Amino acid sequence: MNAALQVTGVTKLFGALRAVDDVSLQIAPGERRAILGTNGAGKTTLFNLIAGDEFPTRGSIRLFGQDISALPAFRRTRLGISRTYQSSRVLRGLSVRDNLFLAVRGVQTHRFSLVMPGAGDRHRLRAMELAETVRLSPRLDVAAGELSHGEQRQLEIGMALAGEPRVMLLDEPAAGLSPAERPELTRLLRQLPAEVTIVLIEHDMDVALAVADRVSVMNEGSLIFEGSPQQTSASPLVQSLYLGTIGRDDVEHH
Repeated sequence: MNAALQVTGVTKLFGALRAVDDVSLQIAPGERRAILGTNGAGKTTLFNLIAGDEFPTRGSIRLFGQDISALPAFRRTRLGISRTYQSSRVLRGLSVRDNLFLAVRGVQTHRFSLVMPGAGDRHRLRAMELAETVRLSPRLDVAAGELSHGEQRQLEIGMALAGEPRVMLLDEPAAGLSPAERPELTRLLRQLPAEVTIVLIEHDMDVALAVADRVSVMNEGSLIFEGSPQQTSASPLVQSLYLGTIGRDDVEHH
């Protein structure tokens, strides 16, 4: 079986800056993979390369065996990749229902139709299903701007599910959440549809280890560790990285 996502020798240069340095990953269909690293490790640049917001300087990216390295973001979306971003992109003046409806409608062939949908419109019904999935059914008619930060994160995940993706990229879903909001987000992530491959980049190790089947750790653009959540939490290398006592020279000696 083809890997859901295969990243091979990917490097991204911005002038003299090597933001991603010869990274290779293989992620199985349905896997939950967490990519950890401190600020500036290259996690978001790697996501941008996978999603098509940036293109690799070298290397290749394959989605279920198909080389997507040179495809623009909208083509990758149609092939089954969706993503969220660190900063909220919900439409704050619209209700939860309308945000989800527009997300569903936006991935359809006739998304620019001027025909007003009726009560039984399949896109509206799909929006209600998504609200149930991300636990926002009681908040359907609330403006997105009135939601808590945690609820906005839930809404973003629902919008990312609108196109029935095969691979979802979640960019620091716990960013900005209070300690009280994080357990609810963790439960939601663990209950996402099993057939969807989930890749999340996260600064919060506790959230990532509670969700992931496998963990990859980046430092200064390079992949320095890969293992199970248990191996990750027990790794002296990872512990040193998060305590701020390790740099590139130290990694090369491990």
